[in-house]
Amino acid sequence: MKLALLGAAIVAALGGLLFGFDTAVISGTTAWLKTTYSLTDFMLGFTVSSALIGTIIGSIGVGRPADAIGRRGILFVLAVLYFVTAVGCALAWDWWSFVIFRFIGGLAVGGASVVSPMYIAEISPAKYRGRLVAVTQFNIVLGILLAYLSNYIISALQLGVNECRWMFGVQAAPALAFFLLLFFTPQSPRWLIAKGRTDEARRVFDKCGTDSGNIEDEIKDIQNSFDLSHHTMKEPFYCRKYLKPILLAVAIAMFNQLSGINALIYYTAHIFKMAGYGAADALLQSVLIGLVNLIFTMAAMSVIDHFGRKKLMLVGSIGYILSLSVAAYSFYMGTGGRLLLASLIVFIASHAFGQGAVIWVFISEVFPNRVRARGQALGSFTHWIMAAAISWTFPMIAAISGWMTFAFYAVCMVGQLVWVLFIMPETKGISLEKIQKELGIE
Repeated sequence: MKLALLGAAIVAALGGLLFGFDTAVISGTTAWLKTTYSLTDFMLGFTVSSALIGTIIGSIGVGRPADAIGRRGILFVLAVLYFVTAVGCALAWDWWSFVIFRFIGGLAVGGASVVSPMYIAEISPAKYRGRLVAVTQFNIVLGILLAYLSNYIISALQLGVNECRWMFGVQAAPALAFFLLLFFTPQSPRWLIAKGRTDEARRVFDKCGTDSGNIEDEIKDIQNSFDLSHHTMKEPFYCRKYLKPILLAVAIAMFNQLSGINALIYYTAHIFKMAGYGAADALLQSVLIGLVNLIFTMAAMSVIDHFGRKKLMLVGSIGYILSLSVAAYSFYMGTGGRLLLASLIVFIASHAFGQGAVIWVFISEVFPNRVRARGQALGSFTHWIMAAAISWTFPMIAAISGWMTFAFYAVCMVGQLVWVLFIMPETKGISLEKIQKELGIE
């Protein structure tokens, strides 16, 4: 693997690290938010979901700009938005200002969930693509772990009324680093070819490598996949010829959130408090959940290009069903404690090894070059609108019945298992252009 390729993937994936940090940092502040702004359970759910509203808009709205100014150009914009949300949430003067700055952060998260994996997929040879796109997921879970750890450390410092403001503000440092490092990354060679900048694409392929080992053959295959003599980059996306990848992307994105993963990430400390843990212990258990997430994401990254996407999804689906069923039983029997902790550890491990590692890789692979930005945006939009629904409703539903909440997620994961077994195609080791042909798209 060429060093330039690895470096570009790591820098682009920093968008994922900030995505994870911004997503999870609020988990340690829900009690503070509820007290400071006198929020009901409904309004707490809305406050937590305000970022997700921005994420939905950011994800569906970033596709055409990514085609217009390039994947790297959008990443610069996202870095600025991450910095603004960090400083803004830290200095928020009332509830409305806090919600607005969280919304801005959501725009960045939504955009990053589309552009970071898409950019990495487009610069990576097929034999490395799975693990390099999975670097985004690794950085997402690293960001989640860093948010949990940062919250725990800041809480231990006992900074008083400004404690939670510091939790939000520390994100400004990695956002600035992300912005500066982007100056050293190349544009996507497939985007350059779409814009007729073939000489620049050659230079990128020379630095990052190709599928065939021959740069001219690679460029010819990509030009053929665009087939701009019969298609345009602005042709209709929602049409019959793209139905199969659209349905595949929507399905994997919906199942991702119907597992309840974002309820756990946003409300980790809240869930442990429901089970009887004290505030400090709940934050510490959150760090443990984040660490397990990171370890199993690393495990998945090491095998995704060997085992393939489908096998990881099978293992993850079975783990989901078992762990969610045990969590539901724990709440039903009122046992809580170690049984609940064990079930949630297995749950996060199953997510990290399955859906977490696969979703962004798979969505970035199944769409043709000429509509990939819009396809990635649709998959991400579906993911985030489901995340908003799950995160907003969780406090209200869990207050009525914790066990029924987790039982519902378990039933949904039975549906995912059936989908993986009978519908999901395998995409490992296949060039993006060949995947397009295998899905029957000319």
